[in-house]
Amino acid sequence: MQIPSKYDANQVESKWYDYWMKHNYFHSVPDDREPYTIVIPPPNVTGVLHMGHMLNNTIQDVLIRRARLQGKNACWVPGTDHASIATEAKVVAKLKEQGIDKNDLTREEFLKHAWDWTHEYGGVILEQLKKLGCSCDWDRTKFTMDDDMSEAVIKVFVDLYNKGLIYRGYRMVNWDPEAKTTLSDEEVEYVEKQGKLYYVNYQVEGTSDTLTIATTRPETILGDTAICINPNDERHTNLKGKKAIVPINGRVIPIIEDGYVDVEFGTGCLKVTPAHDENDKVLGDKHNLEVIDIFNEDATLNSYGLHYEGKDRFVVRKEIVKELEEKGHILKIEDYTNRVGISERTKAIIEPRLSDQWFIKMEELVKPAIEAVLGKNPEIKLFPKKFENTYRHWMENIRDWNISRQLLWGQQIPAYYYGDGKEDFVVAESIEDALDLAKEQTKNTQLTSNDLRQDTDALDTWFSSWLWPMSVFDGIRNPENEEINYYYPTNDLVTGPDILFFWVARMIIAGYEYKGEKPFENVYLTGLVRDKQRRKMSKQLGNSPDALKLIEEYGADGVRVGLLLSSAAGNDLMFDEALCNQGKGFANKIWNAFRLVKGWEVSDTIEQPESSKIAIEWFEAKFQQTLLEIEDHYGKYRLSDALMATYKLIWDDFASWLLEIVKPAYQQPIDSKTLDGVINHFENILKILHPFMPFLTEEIWQYMSERQPEEALIVAKWPEKKPVDNDLISNFDFMQEVVSGIRNIRKEKNISFKDSIDFSIINNENVTSVFDGVIQKLGNIDKLTYASEAVDGALTFRVKSNEYFIPASGAINVEDEINKLTEELNYTEGFLKSVQKKLSNERFVAGAPEQVVASEKKKEADALAKIETLKASLASLQ
Repeated sequence: MQIPSKYDANQVESKWYDYWMKHNYFHSVPDDREPYTIVIPPPNVTGVLHMGHMLNNTIQDVLIRRARLQGKNACWVPGTDHASIATEAKVVAKLKEQGIDKNDLTREEFLKHAWDWTHEYGGVILEQLKKLGCSCDWDRTKFTMDDDMSEAVIKVFVDLYNKGLIYRGYRMVNWDPEAKTTLSDEEVEYVEKQGKLYYVNYQVEGTSDTLTIATTRPETILGDTAICINPNDERHTNLKGKKAIVPINGRVIPIIEDGYVDVEFGTGCLKVTPAHDENDKVLGDKHNLEVIDIFNEDATLNSYGLHYEGKDRFVVRKEIVKELEEKGHILKIEDYTNRVGISERTKAIIEPRLSDQWFIKMEELVKPAIEAVLGKNPEIKLFPKKFENTYRHWMENIRDWNISRQLLWGQQIPAYYYGDGKEDFVVAESIEDALDLAKEQTKNTQLTSNDLRQDTDALDTWFSSWLWPMSVFDGIRNPENEEINYYYPTNDLVTGPDILFFWVARMIIAGYEYKGEKPFENVYLTGLVRDKQRRKMSKQLGNSPDALKLIEEYGADGVRVGLLLSSAAGNDLMFDEALCNQGKGFANKIWNAFRLVKGWEVSDTIEQPESSKIAIEWFEAKFQQTLLEIEDHYGKYRLSDALMATYKLIWDDFASWLLEIVKPAYQQPIDSKTLDGVINHFENILKILHPFMPFLTEEIWQYMSERQPEEALIVAKWPEKKPVDNDLISNFDFMQEVVSGIRNIRKEKNISFKDSIDFSIINNENVTSVFDGVIQKLGNIDKLTYASEAVDGALTFRVKSNEYFIPASGAINVEDEINKLTEELNYTEGFLKSVQKKLSNERFVAGAPEQVVASEKKKEADALAKIETLKASLASLQ
């Protein structure tokens, strides 16, 4: 079989991925083996591959491929999330391009467009993951809007409602005016924004007096229903029991008293707008204030906005300030840094808004999930452990979860209204069940399904994905089926810390509620991918490379290595494209090593050299030592360290030392025993490297010998652990220093590496002689002897207390060498005198900084040592 001179990743990768797919290596069905299960964090169906996905899925693929090699029944379930807000926004934008307004469509018509969009664009990211080498069980691909997945979601909603854990409430919620939906608290990010603090005068009714309030949102003045003062604030005793007039609209509002008002902030007078601030709503309820909502759902002003009706809130802010100034109501304006909530998805500034929403009571549900991670005997481990503090903060301060969204794309809330009142509804899995319940509840047997109206809201996307480890195995609809009992709980979850609460914590909550046990054993939280300037990669900054172009340039294996080399466990990844190039270079190094080995002519008749025999034995010990190290790193989810240990074993120990030792002389054959040993080691190397570089390793594996499909590397057997011969490794390390010493002398004295030399050893360390053959071969030594005393006229070096001698005669020009050493000795002695003169100066020693004096003393010691060495070298030559 002709081996190409260069490794071509583009040709190799598609070939082997197709081969793996053809032979169904990724597919899993329950059997008698130990299962190893990963469920993919489902990317948005709208998504395309970015660097975060690349890192996350490379790590998952490393884990699943290793488990497969270990003989476990490896199952990696892929899929996508319907991403209500993001997907609906894209569909609405596409409809707008076609001149269609979403509001002109029925729910069914819009959903048809959404499904058409999903079928056309959805799942692109899964195809891209194949380019990366991800060995998912594609037959199991799930989508959170699949019929069976949606049934599970509805089933859970009904169950939690019947348990009294889901309720409908009129609450202040986070409103995204761009997506036109409510958001949970966790979907709101808080950012510092530079704004203004406006001091506005209100007239006190029936007087010429005014009071001043400070606000960052003057547009909400039109919704004010009270002014509040602190009853203990002596500045405002004159306002007690009076009323104020709201500027512009002239509404007369009460001045109320409450200890809530901070006398230190602003003027001590607080405008109260119950419809637009959560704390104001609490005050409003306490004091029975009117609630006036001045905004439409898109944050334009409604009819309460008077002549500002229909204008955007931020446009109104500028215009109303101008009007207030013209009418003499603005006292002053100051710069002010404010903490503003923005939508995680659309980045729109959130509006607090009162509305009817569905909530889950979390206080009791969360308790098993807290115990599972933070209890005395935790069942779930977070890696790195530092994220336990984040988990604790979220879970111990949890609030009820707002699960309704004012969207069409998603599972429709299974609540059916039969009357005009807010409480006239039933909750059921189907309209048929709902009708039966409604008849029972109303005692009206004449009701028909036409009398029922289903709630128009959809469920929060996370309400489907929190069931993911169970629903992908149909564990909600059929809780005792064979697959859920075999694959659940899953083993490892790999995800980002940014969704530790959104997704990870909620899956744990759901797992204990519906299976009575953990959904996974370990959670590996990757860092965020950042650029070299430590900026988070994003489309907006334009600092995120095209993932597919990277694969095309460096090969999937090269990119995988580049990502992992820069990704210490749990820390942010400072991505540098040069590391992908390093990964590509590593692939070429291994390919060239393989071509070298396969290029050797083999002989069955020649005996195995002692140097080759001991080298094969040493590498076995070194491999076993590295295998233990790798296993330890895997156990701690330090995959970057596991890769680096593998990298060093291959680059340094295998390619640079083992192959150099066993390499036959030019145009000479290698003995079959040594070649068999090298091939055996090479195959073991490929096995431990395969999870990191699956394509390259499979290519070499298949070239090594004729393989049947069941013998493919992807399903080979992970190397067996054996006792480590540490003495052999230690002696080899010593030998490496000796060979380095010989090579250094050859280089320094310009002694050709082609010329053989004699070599003598004073073995003060009692080092074994088993590596003498290796020393002779790598040092090109003709004669190696052990001596009891120094060899006159020889070049010398030390390793620990061992002394080594290379006769100078014939190797170098003695006269030139003496002149060179004498010149160097004279220079060093002169240097020593200057240093000692400085140190003998008491004023210098007393006045100079401590580290400067220490530096001079080190120079003195180094010079003395060098002089001693030079004199010894001269003595040996004279």
